[in-house]
Amino acid sequence: MNIPYLTLIVFLPVLGMALVAAIPGTSHDAIRKMTLAVTIAHFALSLPLWWLYQSSGAPYQLIERRPWIEAFGIEYHLGVDGVTVLLVLLTTFLMPLAVLSSWRYIDQHVKEYHLLMLLLTTGMLGVFVALDLFVFYVFWELMLVPMYFIIGIWGGEQRVYAAVKFFLYTLVGGLLMLVGILVLYFYHHSVTGIYSYALADLLAIDVPLRIQLGLFLAFGLAFAIKVPMFPFHTWLPDAHVQAPTAGSVILAGVMLKMGIYGFYRLAIPLFPDAARMLLPWIATLAVIGILYGAMVALVQPNIKKLVAYSSVSHLGFVMLGLFAFNAVGVQGSVIQMINHGLSTGALFFICGMLYERRHTYEIESFGGLSSVMPVFATIFMIVTLSSIGLPGLNGFVGEFLILVGMFQTHPYMAGLATVGVILAAYYMLRMFGRVMFGPIDDELNRGLPDLGRRELAVLVPIVIVIVWIGVYPKPFLDRTAPSVERFVEHVAATDLLAVEESIDVEAPR
Repeated sequence: MNIPYLTLIVFLPVLGMALVAAIPGTSHDAIRKMTLAVTIAHFALSLPLWWLYQSSGAPYQLIERRPWIEAFGIEYHLGVDGVTVLLVLLTTFLMPLAVLSSWRYIDQHVKEYHLLMLLLTTGMLGVFVALDLFVFYVFWELMLVPMYFIIGIWGGEQRVYAAVKFFLYTLVGGLLMLVGILVLYFYHHSVTGIYSYALADLLAIDVPLRIQLGLFLAFGLAFAIKVPMFPFHTWLPDAHVQAPTAGSVILAGVMLKMGIYGFYRLAIPLFPDAARMLLPWIATLAVIGILYGAMVALVQPNIKKLVAYSSVSHLGFVMLGLFAFNAVGVQGSVIQMINHGLSTGALFFICGMLYERRHTYEIESFGGLSSVMPVFATIFMIVTLSSIGLPGLNGFVGEFLILVGMFQTHPYMAGLATVGVILAAYYMLRMFGRVMFGPIDDELNRGLPDLGRRELAVLVPIVIVIVWIGVYPKPFLDRTAPSVERFVEHVAATDLLAVEESIDVEAPR
């Protein structure tokens, strides 16, 4: 291709910001329609990635590489592999749905809200396609700013507290990563005499194990906070509960995936020896997160907080699959990233629709809604079953592959994680039953309207993809298989026995 296709995908939302900014601030409907048009056009622009990326081709494709700050070895370097393609499409797929979900909910500072949503899109996409660590870091920090304001201005009663907590946690993690990037940058220069932030250049050098351990911790803490893994998860429930619906959807659907993507793209490939050494610790934290998130979700009276804690549990599964370090587990982790974005994103959309009708998230305020909202109940049921991994829906595919992959390496970890599947089925079905079935005790629930056209336009596309992946996941697995196999081969090149011996040799005297 002779056009900068990835650049267009990343920066089209910024061009859209100019169009939205030109509309008078009082013309709320025009602003909404323009933002929706931009996000739909953006999804249409990104959709050819599905066909342009060739699984049998080079590891990274659609490469764009230009000198940027040559004195410091910084390049504008973009590219995609099979995993990146799915994450980019997930982002551009969810954004127009998020804009639609905000149509009535956001009625103050409407222009500013939509401008920030577009800027957020650019930041997230830049993280996924960057192949230069400096560019990666710039986009990583860029996406924090719009989400901070989205939570802090349009969130709930404790929005400022939640926004500051979110920003500080992720900023600290980002600064740790920056230190790690700089150490690796200068180490590369000491070995090669060349200053470079290019991922390919940094992967080509042999980093001693002791340096790997320190750098893996610097990168890993940044990504663990973003996932978030236990015990770095405490910012997430506050951010989810206080954020507006679209903010919660994008946070769960896309932003949390960046922590896992950071492990996949940077921390593990750059420091494979350290990653294999620390595997038992990370797998243990992942299992604790699975069980802890599930048990806390069990006792939540607030439906949105329940979904937030379920995210902690489900993302523990994704981390477990990634650190299985075999093709089955890693593919399960990749597909479960997409599944979580769809299922949990849909659950947050559903929470927002309930809130628009009753202005509460308390489960006890509902009951018997299936008799007055049958279409809503049907879609809610499909999404709930998807979230708990019912065969035939998307969640089953990812969870099954993760458990099979982990059983091959650490069967006891897989066994403990299975308890999380059982708990998830219990708390999700219990919540669904309390909201949808039983008598209508509150008269306010009798007159609630069923889903309108706008709400159907938000939920139906997600349900279609949920069923597609559940029934026929092959196209998704085929696109990621070569990238996953290269990842696994790279990590497997490490000899654990040699790693352990090197620790003994290098132990301080």
